[in-house]
Amino acid sequence: MNNSTRLFLALAITIISYLPGTSSAQDQPGKKDSIVSAILNEKRFIQVVLPAKYKPGSADKYDVLYVLDGDSNTKLAADMQRFIEEQAYMPPIIIVGVLNVDRDRDLTPTHVNDNKTSGGADKFLGYLQDELIPYINKTYPSTGDNTLFGHSFGGLFVMYALLNQPLVFKSYIAADPSFWWDKHYLNKPAIDKLHGVANLNRTLYMTGREDNLTGMGIPPMDTILKKYAPADLVWKLTAYPNETHGSVRLKSMYDGLKFTYADYNTKKPEFHPMNGTILKDKPIKIWLFWGDTSKVRYTMDGTEPTQASPKMGAEITLSGPGKLTAKQFSNRDKYDNANIATGEFKEGAYLPAVSKVKNAKPGGFHYNYYEGKWDKLPDFKKLKPVQSGLTDKDFDINKLPGKDNFALLIEGWLQIKEDGYYLFWLNSDDGSKLYINNQLLIDNDGLHSSDAGKSYILPLQKGFYPIRMEYFQKDGGRDLKLAYLTPSAISTMNVTPIPFELQYGHN
Repeated sequence: MNNSTRLFLALAITIISYLPGTSSAQDQPGKKDSIVSAILNEKRFIQVVLPAKYKPGSADKYDVLYVLDGDSNTKLAADMQRFIEEQAYMPPIIIVGVLNVDRDRDLTPTHVNDNKTSGGADKFLGYLQDELIPYINKTYPSTGDNTLFGHSFGGLFVMYALLNQPLVFKSYIAADPSFWWDKHYLNKPAIDKLHGVANLNRTLYMTGREDNLTGMGIPPMDTILKKYAPADLVWKLTAYPNETHGSVRLKSMYDGLKFTYADYNTKKPEFHPMNGTILKDKPIKIWLFWGDTSKVRYTMDGTEPTQASPKMGAEITLSGPGKLTAKQFSNRDKYDNANIATGEFKEGAYLPAVSKVKNAKPGGFHYNYYEGKWDKLPDFKKLKPVQSGLTDKDFDINKLPGKDNFALLIEGWLQIKEDGYYLFWLNSDDGSKLYINNQLLIDNDGLHSSDAGKSYILPLQKGFYPIRMEYFQKDGGRDLKLAYLTPSAISTMNVTPIPFELQYGHN
């Protein structure tokens, strides 16, 4: 069992310790701070938890999670956030636990007769917006990108804040919110004000208990959101089975933070072929292998896509040359620039083939094996091979003399049996390159682990083509795979190894 698993189990086992009013001061992580609120006319305390890796004086800045009912929820938030960060689902952040004075007063939007102090949500929201958040931004290394978490009355307040001041927080997490408050008071403002959230790219994550959604007044709000929420409000309702009103916070915090940072560790879009040569008036298909088809936009003129650019979808048809640029958009713009992939497609003709080759026979390409230490592909002309052979059915890079610090030069002739487009795919750990007719098609050089591979499409004719593949392995994992798609199989999108009978090596 790893440390992350132990942490998650410990959280589940000790959830009862986080019930309101049970956390003692010494249990709280971080440090206690305070400000005097002119709006609330009182001194307010907060619990601030900085990222473990933060170094005072550094230029690093962090998003902020504001946790309502901080007396009981700050430690839960800190432990859960650390676990999620360790799993690479979210970045390090600052956690600000907002400690209570009178939660009934601060978290409810209207006054009701059976709750003497209720109805102070407007002032409390003003305190957060105009006093607490500016103080945090001035005192701590904040990016100004804020998330608000609230449970029960806190969840009610989360929705109130989204509807009334949607610019204050980027993301909202409402755990088992008390939407029953004052005869479902918040439903009417929700209908009237949800349009004000449009074009802000906000996220809202709501949770409840399967057996008490109606009791909390959640279904009517769910219906309102389905009907009136703007298209760019990314929201979700999750109902958990077998949870209590207190225990539902653990899963709500975990899933809510993952939902909030769903685009944090997103890879850039992956499409195949990645580059290529296109015949005039002979279009090709490009497939989106990885990426959210609803969020990936593309251009063909080399400019960076915008939200107004066309959606890429599962595939596009490329009718002529151009520079394909695909970008996956998220609800946090700062991650978008890392989510851009480009491909160059030029117009050309069939590569010339020869009808036969001398001194070569089918069954595998010829290889030379070299030993040495490199961080990139070496100049093979200056090297003397240690071993030579064929890449036949018995060839395996794991059976070569060395496991690390070696290189391969694989050469021969590739027989092509039908005219048309061929897609070549190369994957390696570490670096590699692929040439056909001495034309570099795929450059995957350098130190790196095995990844999704790179691809190139080009038109070939029946006949034989000289092929060369270069590869080096420094240390760690080793991997080298070459595969292709023929014209008759290209629509399947399933690359296969080149058959041995089409691989010709030197005698």
